[in-house]
Amino acid sequence: MDSHEHEISHLSELNRRKFLQASVAVSGLMVMNLLTENSALGASSSITLPGFAAFSRSVKVTKTSKYYLVESSGIPDHQMMVGIKSWQQQIPTVQPYSGSNAWSIPVKPVISKNPISGNGHFLRGAIAIAVNGIPIFNALNNRGDDAYLAGELDGWGGHCGRADDYHYHIAPLHLQKIVGQKAPIAYALDGFPIYGETEPNGAKVTGLDTFNGHFDSKRNYHYHGTKTFPYINGGFKGVVTEIDGQVDPQSLTKAFRPAGDPLKGAVITSCLQTGNNSFDLGYTLNGSEYHVKYTATLTNVDLQFISPDGSVRQESYVRR
Repeated sequence: MDSHEHEISHLSELNRRKFLQASVAVSGLMVMNLLTENSALGASSSITLPGFAAFSRSVKVTKTSKYYLVESSGIPDHQMMVGIKSWQQQIPTVQPYSGSNAWSIPVKPVISKNPISGNGHFLRGAIAIAVNGIPIFNALNNRGDDAYLAGELDGWGGHCGRADDYHYHIAPLHLQKIVGQKAPIAYALDGFPIYGETEPNGAKVTGLDTFNGHFDSKRNYHYHGTKTFPYINGGFKGVVTEIDGQVDPQSLTKAFRPAGDPLKGAVITSCLQTGNNSFDLGYTLNGSEYHVKYTATLTNVDLQFISPDGSVRQESYVRR
């Protein structure tokens, strides 16, 4: 498995849930408006969870007796992909993170008697969900290398996996300016919040443990995002289940197409949204400029690969 192979799946929880299949193409980025099926998860109701309110137009949070369920399209409201120097030709597309496939955050997190480090664990799938609805993966890619230092990430700390799913590998610290220092920028999948580079009261962060977290004066535990490794929660202080190298439950992504090969020497220079679910991704290679123009819904993707001489190669796929 290469450094960008991030296809993720539910395991035991998926067997308890009925994954909602989209029967129509999505006409916009708000996929949660088209995909609503919470009955398989038990009764739920919309709630306000600190941090998420700033993104209420694109992220929906509901609550059951066990989980907060986070729904989003998987597309952030900031530019993506620009600056990536190690690229395997994946592109950001909408994802079915809604209904029975929403992200699950435990309502009542519990400190584990045997916390698990992210070093050698959780190298697949997400370990946290940002308040803008974008999943966050381990700082280490599935080779065990620092994805940031490897040049795999854009200026926001993200890239796409083999399911063309955009996600971060470092803390999205820019979110603190949006949500304020009192609110978390993300939640780890053990249920504990992740704050930015200051404490909620504005104080300097000190005394972080190996998981990038600590207890506050009231003995409540939380993590912090940092500019230094592990950048985000470096594993889990709380109780989680690890199956096949990832947290379970885990939202499901399915690839449209075979995983791309590394395109040595390519640097992504632009990624412009040209319409609902349509993008124009530009990159340079050997001094020439190339483009990938595409439109992707939950079910289909149509791509145009445009060479410097103007020649076009077209490909279309149905999500497997």
